[in-house]
Amino acid sequence: MSGMNKKAVVAMSGGVDSSVAAKLLLDKGYEVAGITGKMINTPAAQKICENSKRVADKLGIKLHILDVTEDFQKSVVEYFENSYAIGQTPNPCIMCNQFIKWGRLFDYATEILKADVFATGHYADIRFDNGYYKLFPARDVHKDQLYFLYRLGQKQLSKTIFPLSEFDKTEVRQMAFDFDLPPKDSKESQDICFIPKPDTTKKYLLNKFGIKSGDFIEIGTGKKLGRHDGTYLYTIGQRKGVGISAPYPLYVVDIDAEQNIVYLGKDEDNYKSRLALRDINFVYPPEISEYDAMVKIRYNMQAQKAKCKIVEDLIEIEFYEPVSSVTSGQSGVMYDIHDGHLIGGGIVI
Repeated sequence: MSGMNKKAVVAMSGGVDSSVAAKLLLDKGYEVAGITGKMINTPAAQKICENSKRVADKLGIKLHILDVTEDFQKSVVEYFENSYAIGQTPNPCIMCNQFIKWGRLFDYATEILKADVFATGHYADIRFDNGYYKLFPARDVHKDQLYFLYRLGQKQLSKTIFPLSEFDKTEVRQMAFDFDLPPKDSKESQDICFIPKPDTTKKYLLNKFGIKSGDFIEIGTGKKLGRHDGTYLYTIGQRKGVGISAPYPLYVVDIDAEQNIVYLGKDEDNYKSRLALRDINFVYPPEISEYDAMVKIRYNMQAQKAKCKIVEDLIEIEFYEPVSSVTSGQSGVMYDIHDGHLIGGGIVI
């Protein structure tokens, strides 16, 4: 697609993907500018801004740095902390995409900077199909980033482009070398940007909430197996780090934050066929209220076939085969059973 006489604003992180995306758009004739959100007031966040500026200077484009620390704190950090506090496991990147990247940055790019298109370095493919913009998997099958994009809608997709959709990561890294872009040697960005290494999520939560001792209870028998330091330190399906010896492997199978109980069980106790989703978002309006779809309830699982039924403001999901580790607070994401495009999703209750 030619970009002649069109303005593209690229969300830049100073990393390989967004840098190559900006270069590709320049080569297609777009008038390109960069935008970087300053998410938190830390040296790491400042480094992202500096790296983005280096890339922008190398490409000869203007970079706009937007201070979004207040919104990020509220929409991402507080959501993250509050989820763990009530026994849920959050997806902070999904909320960042909804409220920050395709919230503050997208709005600034399209409304203030008057961009024709907003671009990022995500691996996904937008196609206009039967009157709607739809998200399809990118060519790189190892990078399913649709899971993190399910809260986008027609407004965002109609003005978004993903320049990396037709490339795999190896090709993108090679292009960074070929174009001699500053981040060509950079490593993949870390999962949770507001928990800088060497800190871990566990250390962060301990620092936030302190030790709140409670009981480990065996799910089938009600037997007390030991003590834990806080429900927020555990997630459904977890096996490592439980620290309880038993004749068989123990898994976290349920969490009751209100009663401060972590329930443990055998592997078979960790499987369910049914769940429900709240806070639903459809990428485009659904035509029917009952349908089969491929569903993921966490990013790193293989999508499984399920029956989906819209019931008022919920979606009831019934998997054809039981799935492990159904985790409250994670996102359940639905993909079309025929061509894999993104239908939508919600939060697991």
